[in-house]
Amino acid sequence: MTEKEIASLNAAATRCRLNILRMIRASGHGHVGGALSAMDMVAALYFYKLNVDPSDPAKEDRDRFVLSAGHKCLCQYAALAEKGFFEKSVLDTYGSLGSPIPGHPDMHKLPGVEANTGALGHGLAISLGMALAQKIDGKNARTYTLLGDGELAEGSNWEAAAAAAHHKVDNLTAIVDYNGLQISGPVKEVMDLTPISDHFRAFGWAVRDIDGNNMNEITDALDALPFEKGKPSCIVAHTVKAKGLSFGEGNVSYHFWNAKEDQLMQAEEELNALLEDYEKEAGS
Repeated sequence: MTEKEIASLNAAATRCRLNILRMIRASGHGHVGGALSAMDMVAALYFYKLNVDPSDPAKEDRDRFVLSAGHKCLCQYAALAEKGFFEKSVLDTYGSLGSPIPGHPDMHKLPGVEANTGALGHGLAISLGMALAQKIDGKNARTYTLLGDGELAEGSNWEAAAAAAHHKVDNLTAIVDYNGLQISGPVKEVMDLTPISDHFRAFGWAVRDIDGNNMNEITDALDALPFEKGKPSCIVAHTVKAKGLSFGEGNVSYHFWNAKEDQLMQAEEELNALLEDYEKEAGS
């Protein structure tokens, strides 16, 4: 990809981060740590790779994206709004009773959401079913799912991983948001599953480790899929918790953030300045 194309994707990711702040401003709080760490990957999917159409969210041959770590929903809402699946004014309802953008994704409330998630450990199995159906139906489509690193302690992930390899579902990609922190502390201290890459390889997957906050590495990995014919692919994305909040990056306290006005103003100012730089670089 050209430098301008990468800058354009970085600009899209930054606009999405500003959308996240807009929702936090509306509600006063939310699970920002993982939403921000995963935002670059989710932006790359929606603005570069996924075959989806906001005007026809249920089109038959679409790609699927399942946010297994449903508490990171802010990043998906931000991308769907930026992509045009719904009006951005809906972002201002986050945290309100009856909002179509609740604390976990709900496929019955919002176009573009493929599955209800939030009960951790289910997304990979759901995605496997979708990818198998695409193969059986002869569709030229892919399924992607985003997992949290803390979520991998759920045993159901590994049942799905084994089944995906056994059935040679090479149109399935799992992206692990490996920011190293979960709500109760460092992942290695809560339930150490490192090296994550070797675990997936042992289950028969083709794996690539990347910097999940580097758009060049993200798009290179997405372009290389499937990493090996006949095998599901896993991208282990090393990221920074709360990426984009200068005062919160790498801090477990920002897994769930009760925002203060001065912090919001600082974050908005910094991201708007970054967006201006990316847009200049992209020539937009």
